[in-house]
Amino acid sequence: MTLRVYLIAGEPSGDLLGSRLMRALKKQTHEQIEFMGVGGETMHDEGLKSLFDIRDLAVMGFFEVLPSIPKILRHLNEIVADIQKKKPDIVMTIDSYSFSIRVHKKLKKLNLGIPHVHCVAPQVWAWKAGRAKILPQYIDHLFCLLPGEEKYFKPYGLKTTFIGHPVTEGGADKGSSKRFRQKYNLKKSTQVLVLLPGSRKNEVSRLMPVFKQACEQLHKTHPHLFVVIPSVKTVTPIVCEMLKHWHVPHTVVLGEKKRYDAFAAADVAIAASGTVSLELALAKVPHLIAYRVHPITGWLARKLLKIRFANLINLLQNKEVIPELLQEKCTVQNLVRTTEKLFQSPDQNVQKSLDKLAGKKLPSETMAQVLIHIAKDEE
Repeated sequence: MTLRVYLIAGEPSGDLLGSRLMRALKKQTHEQIEFMGVGGETMHDEGLKSLFDIRDLAVMGFFEVLPSIPKILRHLNEIVADIQKKKPDIVMTIDSYSFSIRVHKKLKKLNLGIPHVHCVAPQVWAWKAGRAKILPQYIDHLFCLLPGEEKYFKPYGLKTTFIGHPVTEGGADKGSSKRFRQKYNLKKSTQVLVLLPGSRKNEVSRLMPVFKQACEQLHKTHPHLFVVIPSVKTVTPIVCEMLKHWHVPHTVVLGEKKRYDAFAAADVAIAASGTVSLELALAKVPHLIAYRVHPITGWLARKLLKIRFANLINLLQNKEVIPELLQEKCTVQNLVRTTEKLFQSPDQNVQKSLDKLAGKKLPSETMAQVLIHIAKDEE
């Protein structure tokens, strides 16, 4: 019997996680599976025909999301109507909690009898602790990426599974420096700086200008500097537009393999806050994170968040191992100074944090097993 799975991923990181899950499900069901829902380029490559372009959902920040609300609400209703029509065996949302929970709320009201699963637990340990109590009303099973997250939800009767962080199966540490340097004919004296300005348009718009200026300053003291910008299709057009007439030697690369080759060749990286920092840590690339949001969003975050750091490695070690340049600290001067320090003293002790993020199996394999089990219990 064919298993019919409805997947919803609202941004590139969720799309990547979803594609790996799809591969694991195809393997474990011997291809007796049908996918439907919403995803990006990597889920499309695994056979998903997305209901709409996920770029419409890839917006982050309270103030930033306001102009997109009408479009987001329209897509929310499209998804619910599509699920009603197709009647899948199981519905799973991936990350994008604020959007995902609204999907589940609407579906629960319809009482369709379909199991509801969500991957990537909301960070109730950082803010909005009340979500731990609310979530079991709409979700039947929750996948947790971080050790210790399960304890926040189990008291309220929510079934949870710790799967480990997807970065552990991504291959970020498997790139080839030799292949990258040969492709771009780079000399031994060439220093490679990787720029990762984010996967959302509003992130790139805020971060790329200051990243560019910092690189221009660094190029004056590092004449053999070569800048690599790994990108995703959702933002590549805006990235390329912003790099027009830029005189610092550079290239834009697409796809996991090329990104990981760039990591292998990199001396230092400057990255937007997020999962990419874990990939860089796994690849042993010295890096800093930098981030800017609208001032109102930043003010709200400071008021609401209960954590000292934005970076997960820093949170796990309870100290600033990875330099954080956030909001008003995200300046050209600070980026240049911190990057220079990393060129000179590249050691960052991150292995202990990475070890904590590994599950017993690959995250995609664990998720696939649980989803199949849930679907069988509903038969």
